[in-house]
Amino acid sequence: MSFGPRDVPNPFRWLLLAVGYLLARAGVIDLRRVERTTDLAWPRIVTGIARMSKSAADVAMVGIALGPAAIAGVGLATPYWGLAFAVGGGIAGATIGLVSQRYSGGTATGLSLAVKTSGLIVVAILLPLAALYVVGSEHLIALIGDDVAAVAFGAEYLRTVAVGVPFAGLNLVASRTLVGADDAWTPMILRSAGAIVNVGLNGVLIFVLELGVVGAAIGTVVANVVVLSAFGIGFTRGRLPLVGDFPVTIDITRPHAPLSEIRTVLGIGTPLVFTNVARRGAQFPMLAIVALFGPNVLAAYVIARRARDLMDTPGWGFSLASSSLVGQELGTGDEGDADAYGREVLWFGTAVYLVSGAIVFVFAEPIGRLFVDDPSVLPLVTTFIAVACVSVVFRGVSSGATGPLRASGDTRWPFYGQLLGLYGFALPVALVGAISVPLPYVESVTPLGIGALYAALILETLVPAIVTYYRFTTGHWKVISRAYRPEPSPDD
Repeated sequence: MSFGPRDVPNPFRWLLLAVGYLLARAGVIDLRRVERTTDLAWPRIVTGIARMSKSAADVAMVGIALGPAAIAGVGLATPYWGLAFAVGGGIAGATIGLVSQRYSGGTATGLSLAVKTSGLIVVAILLPLAALYVVGSEHLIALIGDDVAAVAFGAEYLRTVAVGVPFAGLNLVASRTLVGADDAWTPMILRSAGAIVNVGLNGVLIFVLELGVVGAAIGTVVANVVVLSAFGIGFTRGRLPLVGDFPVTIDITRPHAPLSEIRTVLGIGTPLVFTNVARRGAQFPMLAIVALFGPNVLAAYVIARRARDLMDTPGWGFSLASSSLVGQELGTGDEGDADAYGREVLWFGTAVYLVSGAIVFVFAEPIGRLFVDDPSVLPLVTTFIAVACVSVVFRGVSSGATGPLRASGDTRWPFYGQLLGLYGFALPVALVGAISVPLPYVESVTPLGIGALYAALILETLVPAIVTYYRFTTGHWKVISRAYRPEPSPDD
């Protein structure tokens, strides 16, 4: 017995459909595309919420058991763990584009080859990275922190969680494979279950066995291994008990990764890896700049980014849904429908961002109170959250425009947009604001300085949205996709 995405009451699906039906009535998007997009997008959104909840629970448990220094240590290690997702997610972006085209094009052998090649590339990149984390954890943590206790906790956490780095990358490839084959339900079930396992293990390891940050890291590693094992069984056997049938199976026999396929995956995935690394890498200098404004401004900025990350969750679903649906149309050679899907999913996703951003904007102050209750800080937090509500809408545009580009193999322009937005605009503008702050910082900074941070939050998302949307509108991505459309083999 198995359950499907339509078998359970789902408020997330209903909310997306409500927005989509309004757009359909206005003639913006076709009703059939609303339903197909929603069925692919909402499971990924739920997966993102589960992952974010798991991360929050990790930090809360460590804080309760060990105090603020442990929280700081885990925070210092988190960007390094995030690099695994930057690499794995980039290669997995190539996977979904190739799988979606080959799934609809009827090339089972080519589909299996794309998945195996992606997996081997991820392992080849992440194993050395994991080894570096194990042997150099203290030095790496000390690069971004100077508190002795926090560095010690961070090094312990990073050294242990490094074991899970390759598994986390492979889980991304497996998840994107199923989404590319029109199945976002199964990855949601498996990865959400993994998040639940993680939280449960942490409770035992941290509070019962008193393993502290090491326990939190072990919980993360074990959860990733369990999820990958489930993916492996499903892909090799074609189904998973309780979950159901997999839309594709992976042939584990040779060939595994011929040079031509490696070049194809790297050609599509490398710009996506650089895009992800550019986004995550910018966190280090940006936080250093914001810290010059003082602890209150830094706290407000961090809270605003957390709020924006939560509002950005729909982009995970819509971007991947767009990649899958556009890629499937390209796989059949129907460039007209591919363009229609790309355009309509982009506006559908942006509308959802507008709705969520407007709701959070209205309740910015109550949301701020969930984090701080100091009346001298709350107005600053509220304003930063309001600015984040504006900036996240542009993230919706760039996510929607990136989907078709990823599906077609035209992945350089999202990287260019990210690079330009972060390093060409956001960081320099924030630095200009910091120059106006007397050093050492004072609690009351100049309007120019604060305004520069507000502008940086918006430019960080606005510039990539403009660049990526422009590239989508040129239609050149459809031409590029022709180089990645394999002819069906005689065996298929």
